[in-house]
Amino acid sequence: MVQDIKSVLIGLSCEEGDEGKPSHALRYGLSLARQSSAHASIYALTPEMMVTHAFVSNVAAGLVATENKRLHEVSKAALEQARQDAMAAGVPCSVEVLQRPYQRLADALASRIRVHDVTVLDAEQELLSLGRGILEEALFNGGRPLLIVPPGTDTFRADKILVAWDGSAKATRAVHDALPFLKAAGQVEIISISGEKDLSTSLPGADLAPHLIRHGVNCTVKELPAQDGDAGGTLRSQIGLFRADMLVMGGFVHSRWRQLVLGGVTQTMLKSCPVPLLLSY
Repeated sequence: MVQDIKSVLIGLSCEEGDEGKPSHALRYGLSLARQSSAHASIYALTPEMMVTHAFVSNVAAGLVATENKRLHEVSKAALEQARQDAMAAGVPCSVEVLQRPYQRLADALASRIRVHDVTVLDAEQELLSLGRGILEEALFNGGRPLLIVPPGTDTFRADKILVAWDGSAKATRAVHDALPFLKAAGQVEIISISGEKDLSTSLPGADLAPHLIRHGVNCTVKELPAQDGDAGGTLRSQIGLFRADMLVMGGFVHSRWRQLVLGGVTQTMLKSCPVPLLLSY
């Protein structure tokens, strides 16, 4: 059982095209809440279309209003189903539609994240999608860890956890945010990958291990070279070899624009991590 997780925020993407699309974050988040005896706060993240041109026709404005109302009703229906799912799982929950213009929606989500232990969101593979933008805003401005759930993962498990360690402040934050999961795990592997960045002045994983052991974490340490200079690919391979249930890592280390242009391990794992990804910033 995971201790010290008492409030789980679950975000459901309810934008155009999401109707009928299953939310693995909902199922995974309810599974986590049930196993940790936590409360689940479920929010339908619904963008509100805006009429920005002063001379737009009444017909166009009416169409926008109609679409906003339709999305609101879709969100309400999704939340009612989520409430029933939570009830069936024995999870106490609250539900709310967050329908705002994009920036206000991101801000509203970030403010609510700050009063929860962990936030669970579906993975957004499209780099420039609205959902990815909200996910990144949540990471940068929420101040709490995110659990990003890939397609096909519906049940919370954390028996084997892989920690990506580079000695940075971001990685340190992620490790400490993940402590409730690390202490509940049967086995934790700390992995440092050389070749992606200069780690010569960083604190090695061997120095992190005693700290975690004092917290009751059963952990081992491994150092690997990046395969063909691809740290993300090396991480994915190790996830499979270790049969990990979760990957823990720090978030973006460069500016957002630099990450967008150059990619990076964080972007790689956001796009193609095969297991739930715990991110902190």
